[in-house]
Amino acid sequence: MDFSTSERRRYARQMLLPDFGEAGQARLKAGRVLIVGVGGLGSPAAIYLAAAGVGTLRLVDVDAVDETNLQRQILYTTADIGRPKLGAATARLAALNPGVNVEVHSAPFGPDNARALVGGVDVVIDGTDNFPTRYLVNDACVMAGTPNVYGSVFRFEGQASVFAAPGGPCYRCLHPEPPPAGLIPDCAEAGVLGVLPGVIGIVQATEAIKLLAGIGEPLVGRLLLYDARRMRVREIALPRDPGCPVCGDAPTLRELTAYNRACGAQTAEMTAMTVDELKKWRADGTPHVLIDVREPSEHAVSRIDGAILIPLGTLADRLDQIPADLPVVVHCRSGARSARAVAMLRAEGFDAHNLVGGILAWDETPAS
Repeated sequence: MDFSTSERRRYARQMLLPDFGEAGQARLKAGRVLIVGVGGLGSPAAIYLAAAGVGTLRLVDVDAVDETNLQRQILYTTADIGRPKLGAATARLAALNPGVNVEVHSAPFGPDNARALVGGVDVVIDGTDNFPTRYLVNDACVMAGTPNVYGSVFRFEGQASVFAAPGGPCYRCLHPEPPPAGLIPDCAEAGVLGVLPGVIGIVQATEAIKLLAGIGEPLVGRLLLYDARRMRVREIALPRDPGCPVCGDAPTLRELTAYNRACGAQTAEMTAMTVDELKKWRADGTPHVLIDVREPSEHAVSRIDGAILIPLGTLADRLDQIPADLPVVVHCRSGARSARAVAMLRAEGFDAHNLVGGILAWDETPAS
């Protein structure tokens, strides 16, 4: 593959590397990488892959830039708040390296488009922040035979590995089934150190570059564990499970499917209340109790009038403060924490309902 004089200057330091050279750079230029989710993990991965000279980046995301993203999602600036992430990301990557082709897909990654999105790329980077999509990415990569560079973060800790590589394990070898909905708190509930997704996202970019260039020893069969608080890095062996339903010797999952049901969507639907329904209750004077299970710092920024603040971590100890003879509507920021609270309250006999979309949906719905 020919390189222009400008390209040779841009990539000179990389092409000087032993075992990389012009051939490795040519493989990057011909390479195609799919990044599912251009958030905390996808942002640094996309930046470094573009800087390295990967020929095509295919980005999938449906969100707009929110102020809470800026602490860790380094593709975006304050001026991008409210702008679709894909538009902001494309502009930033083009400014960094106009020689990279950026493809954008604003539809959610789902069973109807997963094969097409994974098809034709050499590596997939999983930048997702929810279990249904993470399992779908894994299954699509296994079925397509495309390496899946996995990463995840939680508070001060992160993980990374390469799944679905020839002879290696997949994500289901580590976690065979999705957890129940709401069992694992998300970043909005648990918090995350801002630099942590950067560390793990750069590890993912490194693995993608190694896979594309055919150099080094990728994280196949190894799970990297990073503890930012103690600054410790360790790894554990992760062999392929011969009984895995997707990548095992006799796979039983051969079609892609949405995993919302596996993650408890049916229960969520049974307890859900929309913003419009709650506003009608309030307008009609229907007796109920509204509980906010966010943290005090969140409640101080925005609140729904009349909501009682009971942070999720204190709910079990404050059940006696909740009237047992009235319907209870629970809200958080977007609905994840409140789903856990509703499950707890229903187990204690309360008529509890989860406000779909949380206070974000409330604020976006015009007053009637």
